[in-house]
Amino acid sequence: MEDQVRSGYLLTADPKRVDFGRVHRWLAEESYWAANRPYDLVARSIEGSLPYSVFAGGEQVAFARAVTDGATFAWICDVFVDETHRGRGLGKWMIDTILADLSDRGIQRFLLATKDAHEVYRRSGFEELAGAHRFMEIDRRPTRNAILGKS
Repeated sequence: MEDQVRSGYLLTADPKRVDFGRVHRWLAEESYWAANRPYDLVARSIEGSLPYSVFAGGEQVAFARAVTDGATFAWICDVFVDETHRGRGLGKWMIDTILADLSDRGIQRFLLATKDAHEVYRRSGFEELAGAHRFMEIDRRPTRNAILGKS
C-alpha cells in the first residue's frame, strides 16, 4: 500500500512509523478491550500484524492492525483514534484502506469485533456474523467481562 494523504492527515502501512509508546498508552489506558495490557504484549502484537497508522504533523493520531494468513482471512483489531481527532472519518478511512489493501492481496474474508461501533463498521460493509453459533472460542483475557459488557 502506498501512503495516502487526506485533509492534512497521512495514512501509512509502514511498520517503522508506529509510535509503540503512544499505541500502548491508547490500548492499555484508554481502551476497554486491552485495559492494562503490558507494553511487551502490545509490541509483539503489532510486530506480528500488519499495522496501519494515521499521522497529523508527524504525530500518530490513529492506529489499527490486521492479523492475517496473507491469503484467505484477516482479523481487523485494535482500531483506535485519538479523542482529539475523532469525528473526522479517520477510523472509516483506515478500515476502508485496510479492506482495499488486503482485498488487492486476494483476501476475501474479514472479521472484527466491537462492543459499540457497529454502525461505524456497517458503513464499510460489515454485517452481523452469519453462523455465529458455529464459532467456538477459548477466551482467557482478563478484560473479557468488560468486552462482553458484563460486570
